[in-house]
Order: sequence, then structure tokens, then C-alpha cells
Amino acid sequence: MSTLVVFESFWGNTATVAQAVADGIAGPVEVVGVADAPTPLPHDVDLLVVGGPTHAFGMTRAGTRRDAVKQGGEAGHEETGIREWLAALAPVPGLDVATFDTRAAAVRRLPGSAARGAARSVSHTHLGRVVDTESFYVDDKDGPLLDGEVERARAWGRTLRS
Repeated sequence: MSTLVVFESFWGNTATVAQAVADGIAGPVEVVGVADAPTPLPHDVDLLVVGGPTHAFGMTRAGTRRDAVKQGGEAGHEETGIREWLAALAPVPGLDVATFDTRAAAVRRLPGSAARGAARSVSHTHLGRVVDTESFYVDDKDGPLLDGEVERARAWGRTLRS
């Protein structure tokens, strides 16, 4: 059995967290950007980890992705984010799913989270069983990640296969 980590990232922070989470997971792990993520999921995947930035209190939308690129974020992800990718997947019996997001530390107490939104999407579509959600914090929209967040992401990854 294997793990697939799928992420959406505009400034590299979510990609860094995705790799750190993958580094903490035991066993075979593939890390892939959402634009290259497989549909349907490979048959040997029993743990799916999905992460993206929190935009406007939730998962990105086409408009927030375009705005991110206009503000200097990496181009090329405007059409498909984790929201659309998750919606295109069929339920997978026995699949465990963990979700994470990156968000600005200044708004950590505000409601809304891409991780929680992705978890609701997974539950609503019966894609799999949500096993955990987590948020990782950046200093500002374009980063950097706060001190200790990469190590915390790696540690969180270790808990997903324990």
C-alpha cells in the first residue's frame, strides 16, 4: 500500500509542507502538485494527504487563484485546485484521507480553513475516511513559513501511519 500527497501551492510554502509531511510518512510516498494529480487514484493508494492554501476562509476557487497569480504567486494552477480535483474523484473503499492547509498566522483565530473545507468535501462525496486535519502557518500570504512549521509538518506526517 502507498501514500499519495497532493498539494496546491502558489508561493512554495504549501509545497514545502507537503514534502515535509511526506518525509514523515513511513512507506512508499509520492508527492505531486494538483495539476499533475491522477484521476482516478492509483489502486494501491490507501492514504491520501491533500493540502492547499487557505484563500478567503476556505479552499481556493478559480477567482482566488487568479488573484494569487496577479499578486505574484506562481502561474499555472489557475484552472484546477484541490477543490476541483477532489470533486472529480470517485469514492475509494478503505481510503484514509488527511488534509492540511497553510494560512497566515495573523488570522489563525478566524474561521474557515482549506483543510477543513477539503475534509468536508471528502466526507460529503464519500471519497474516504477523514483521519486528520491540520493547519500550518506562514508569516504573510507569500511566507515564509513560521519557525518550526516544517518540523511540525514532518512530525504530523509520522502520526498518519501510526
